[in-house]
Amino acid sequence: MMMTSADPYAALSGLTAAAARFTVGLRFDDIDAETLRLARRCVLDGLGVALAGSEQHGMAPLRRFIERQGGVAEARLLGSPRGALPAHLAALWFGTAGHAMDWDDTQLAEGPGRPYGLLMHPTMPPLAASLAAAELVLVETGVPVDGKRMLTAFCAGFEVGCKIAEAITPDHYMRGFHTSGTIGTFAATAAAANMLGLDEKTTAQALGIAASSASGVRANFGTMTKPLHVGRAAQNGINAALLAREGFSANEEALDGRWGYLAIAGPGGEPALVRDRFGAPHTMASPGVSIKPYPSGVLTHPSMDAMRALMAKNGLAPVDIAHVTLLAGSNVLGPIRFQRAMTELEGKFSFQFLLSAIILRGKAGKAEFTDAFVASDECQDMQGRIETRFDQGIEDMGWDKIRSRIEVRTTDGREIVEWADERYRGGPDYPLTDAELEEKARDCAAGLLDEDRLDRLFGHVWALETLPDVGVLFDDLCWMDA
Repeated sequence: MMMTSADPYAALSGLTAAAARFTVGLRFDDIDAETLRLARRCVLDGLGVALAGSEQHGMAPLRRFIERQGGVAEARLLGSPRGALPAHLAALWFGTAGHAMDWDDTQLAEGPGRPYGLLMHPTMPPLAASLAAAELVLVETGVPVDGKRMLTAFCAGFEVGCKIAEAITPDHYMRGFHTSGTIGTFAATAAAANMLGLDEKTTAQALGIAASSASGVRANFGTMTKPLHVGRAAQNGINAALLAREGFSANEEALDGRWGYLAIAGPGGEPALVRDRFGAPHTMASPGVSIKPYPSGVLTHPSMDAMRALMAKNGLAPVDIAHVTLLAGSNVLGPIRFQRAMTELEGKFSFQFLLSAIILRGKAGKAEFTDAFVASDECQDMQGRIETRFDQGIEDMGWDKIRSRIEVRTTDGREIVEWADERYRGGPDYPLTDAELEEKARDCAAGLLDEDRLDRLFGHVWALETLPDVGVLFDDLCWMDA
């Protein structure tokens, strides 16, 4: 059907072409210094959370599944000294591991009406895809991929994913799509397309293939399938780029128009917000990215930090806590749907557990996010002292910030109140320092990498653009059994 000016879908146009043009045209010298600095940080954080995620329960069955598939040796399984596997399976493994603890970074939104001012986890899909594609390039050409080329592919995918996430209506997430799995597929496709050197037409077709692969629903939050969304995004991105390279056809405007992804999965969107702004500026730099201090949904972090601050300022120990009430609006309380958590996966979506970890341990990291700790008597007892409550006053403040208030009654009868800082730690206006980022990576690597190997990894990532062969990252991150 011919589009007319009266057609409500007429404005949904041009996004696929803009994304393809940017993906193909991006060169290392186009990346500004600030974006490059942030890209190194995102890569280090991504590698670290994949380390931690490799030990999660879902990774063992996934590894068995992947290794049964066999196939052409194209890319190493990140973390394993064993032989290589098809690139799409290597990407599936790494992407899933990177999201398995829900500890990977978060994109900040520009437009109004975005839930929590956040959009997606932007690093893992393009990072997994660009590393797997780099291994494939080495196999196909015999020439290793250097750090500049890898960073360029990563930044291309990161930016394409973020701009599409900004363009699609917020209703996409609110209806139940998991943006990191859906839009992450386009990010991974752009990263792979850039790495493989596809032309503009082929890249547009790869994005078209991706549009029929992009999936993930929030019903699977709290299960092994949530991180699989990100692994599948990386896998599907590799597949889309390779299929398009082989001549497999797809609609070259699959993001656009009446039957395009924005109209169907939103429904709707505003491509004009981003269509002419790919890389101008890079979303990584503005409005920025949040690197998580805790392995749970970012909207839980201000409350956790508030609990930590309250304990410290008042000199409280776990035995001093009689009752805790967390008050927030529906934008915060709605997604955190578990009350008393019984497993680590449930704990990521349970304020009762998250605040209990802070109260009992003063932190919530790799050691706390285990089934054993969640189910322990001390944790179960503390969870029983914590409740969440909807607060209309906080709801009326709007959804542009993550707002909450903690009220504590102590065993000696004191009533203590602490508001969460709206500048949540890890965000662009309150970022983790490089030293804190390294400390997070050390927590992720505990029991997996020794100090020498970890220090080598830090050195390689902080100087990533100087590496002649990014394959050394696979050597740095070899933590599995032989």
